[in-house]
Amino acid sequence: MARREHSRIELKRKLAQRGHEDPAVEAVLDELTDQRYLSDERFVEMFVRSKAERGQGPVRIGHELREKGVAAELIEAALDASAAHWIERARAALNRKFSGEVTDFPERAKRMRFLEYRGFSHKHISAALKGGDDE
Repeated sequence: MARREHSRIELKRKLAQRGHEDPAVEAVLDELTDQRYLSDERFVEMFVRSKAERGQGPVRIGHELREKGVAAELIEAALDASAAHWIERARAALNRKFSGEVTDFPERAKRMRFLEYRGFSHKHISAALKGGDDE
């Protein structure tokens, strides 16, 4: 059986879809939170780590978390905690997909579009393409 963390909003939606009453759902979710079985902070940390390891950037990850109904403060905190690693993750994604140096503008544009689609910011993209360690 596969297990993963869930956000409070995700579980609330799932239980509502299965026909459970809202007051009962809230009570159960409060109990799970009190017993530390349910934690939005832990969910966000695991989600960011998982997506970043797959080569996705902070823009895309943040968008997915907002779609899942996670609080903006939690998203910002988790993405900021990983901020030091986004450029190296962008470089790693580039190295997995492309080989060799950028020789002309069309090739550079292709790599930029790839990283943009993956969810990296323009700052991360330009630093990854330069190859320097500037943040």
